[in-house]
Amino acid sequence: MNHVKFLREQQKMTQTELAEQSGVSLRTVQRVEAGGSLKGFTLKAIARALKKDPKDLLFQSKIVKNIKQAKMINFSVLSGLILPFGEIIFPLILTNKTKDAKVRKIGKEIIEVQVLLTAFFSIMFLLSPFVQYYLLPGVPVFLFFLMLFCVLKIVFVVLNGKSLNQSEALVIRLKNSFL
Repeated sequence: MNHVKFLREQQKMTQTELAEQSGVSLRTVQRVEAGGSLKGFTLKAIARALKKDPKDLLFQSKIVKNIKQAKMINFSVLSGLILPFGEIIFPLILTNKTKDAKVRKIGKEIIEVQVLLTAFFSIMFLLSPFVQYYLLPGVPVFLFFLMLFCVLKIVFVVLNGKSLNQSEALVIRLKNSFL
């Protein structure tokens, strides 16, 4: 979410009220909240109306952009539902392309969880014929593991995405880093 919009909503203001209090047009407020540039008179006027220092709005705009990158890395995990090992390859590519240290750290945390999840389920997939043969004949154990793998992947992406929106950190990550 755009930081100006977040601050406006936090103060329970409408876009029209922010426009009136800042002295800029409603269209300008809409443009800024849609990700348009915030500088000069507009920056100072909106900052004054929101009772914030203009530097805080600029700094937060950078954070919002970085969190969007982190959310994109998190979302790229879903490529693993279509491509084998896509849940590791695409986040790795996006993480290596970013220059921001915080986003890179978040990307590594996402990759670490996906590596462990993929390794665990790869072993389970290899063992599933034996489990099926010796313990559950006639039950498609492989499909159970496959469905569980897909559901866990989606749950991890949703929970981490929600956490990135709220606290700019991951909720599902390892305590000890190995990357």
